[in-house]
Amino acid sequence: MKRSDDRRAQQREHEDPEEAIRPIPMLAVFVTLAMVVFGVAYLFTSEPLDHADLGDQRTVADLAGKPAAAAGAAVDGKALFAAQCAACHQATGKGLPGVFPPLDGSEWVKGEPRVLANILLHGINGEITVAGTSYQGAMPAFAQLSDDELAAVASYIRSGWSNQAEAVPAALFATERAGSERKTPFEGGAALKALTQ
Repeated sequence: MKRSDDRRAQQREHEDPEEAIRPIPMLAVFVTLAMVVFGVAYLFTSEPLDHADLGDQRTVADLAGKPAAAAGAAVDGKALFAAQCAACHQATGKGLPGVFPPLDGSEWVKGEPRVLANILLHGINGEITVAGTSYQGAMPAFAQLSDDELAAVASYIRSGWSNQAEAVPAALFATERAGSERKTPFEGGAALKALTQ
């Protein structure tokens, strides 16, 4: 009985698959061969790859990008403000209440240009009162910016929003940078007030 069950089980099973060579369809062979022949013929009949009319016709100078602004060239103060200052002081110049002081209506911005130049060159650590509100924090120095860039930012914030103060010349930043031995930020508003005396 057991033997007949084994035979029936064997008859129900499918035969083991066998490995056999199954050739690639001839159509696929001809298409592939035609593509290779066309590619080789195209390479031999086309012009050299260094021909100026090929590609998008950009030169090395085009790919290098715009050169840095030359001395005396116009610098966009609004763009620099957006990149360097707006994260804290906001695009509106209103700052963040209790955290970052406003620039719009600030006596430090509209006041003595020399004070503003030193704030930008050296930064501030400590307490400063702006528009009647006290702020405790830190503002980094931006001495890594050129005199023209600092003048553009200062002029932008002095004439932006409700501020109506005159522009700041780049020469002021050059003078303050050369005439100061300060390597640390100002210690709050009291140290800044000393600049005006």
